[in-house]
Amino acid sequence: MAVFNIQPIVSELAYIRQQWRVAQGRPLESGGRNFPSPEAVKAVIKDLTGVLFPMRLGPIDLRQESEDFYVGHTLDSALHALLSQVRLELAYLHRAQPISSDELEAHAVKLVQQFAEALPDIRRKLDSDTLAAYAGDPAARSVDEILLCYPGLHAMIHHRIAHQLYKLDLPLLARMCSEMAHSETGIDIHPGATIGEHFFIDHGTGVVIGETAIIGNNVRIYQHVTLGAKRFPSDADGSLTKGLPRHPIVEDDVVIYAGATILGRVTLGKGCTIGGNVWLINDVPPGAHVTQAGYQGSRASDPACVMSNGNGAAARASE
Repeated sequence: MAVFNIQPIVSELAYIRQQWRVAQGRPLESGGRNFPSPEAVKAVIKDLTGVLFPMRLGPIDLRQESEDFYVGHTLDSALHALLSQVRLELAYLHRAQPISSDELEAHAVKLVQQFAEALPDIRRKLDSDTLAAYAGDPAARSVDEILLCYPGLHAMIHHRIAHQLYKLDLPLLARMCSEMAHSETGIDIHPGATIGEHFFIDHGTGVVIGETAIIGNNVRIYQHVTLGAKRFPSDADGSLTKGLPRHPIVEDDVVIYAGATILGRVTLGKGCTIGGNVWLINDVPPGAHVTQAGYQGSRASDPACVMSNGNGAAARASE
């Protein structure tokens, strides 16, 4: 049987960990886990998905006559599991200025209760997203097919939950939730993004929606659409400035077709349509249609309606 000389490796890894903790201002005393667990969060989200849609995404053997019992039991269990993770995140967030265990516990319980009270509204919004997908995709045979099979809806279940955690100032738990959907669907929605009702992501692969994006109601986007930032301003020390509005605002009734890239704090006006593969860095007026050069009539004399596509040509808006 082979015997490996691992003690020098263990010692070197310990030294590297210590260096990292000192550099990050982390305490070196002994103790348990200091961060929420992705595995625990994944189990919580799975239970919450069943709570929101028990007869379709809950247990395979669930019957309608026991639906409320299942929802109550599973919700209670999921909230207690979430509470354990919230405690860990709050302790992490207060590591520089620790608070008492009683204060931490009271705050954690309050946050989990607020999260639980938001679940009915999350379910209502997800119902509207399901109906938007059914209305927007002629290939869909039923709303059940949407919920069971469509990656866009799967991503939105995670986003609606993650956004609520984000609003409760639990960014680490929120990001864990959103990244689970990202890894499973290829749809990357930052939990900070604000998304209205009746939202539909068709196909979905490669969609990116940034933290400060604001999306209105009845918006439809297709695969490989990016709602991103144009630049990242730095402070006096050269570090990136956090939290500034840097992603697009998409008003109601907008359609964005495959491959479009919209960057910066621009506004897409109500009812406008953004064509495929357009590179857009300017505002778009309500009701306008933006396509790559040569595809539609021009209002190129209006500077607000001249955009740049990925090939350096112009994209034009027409009403």
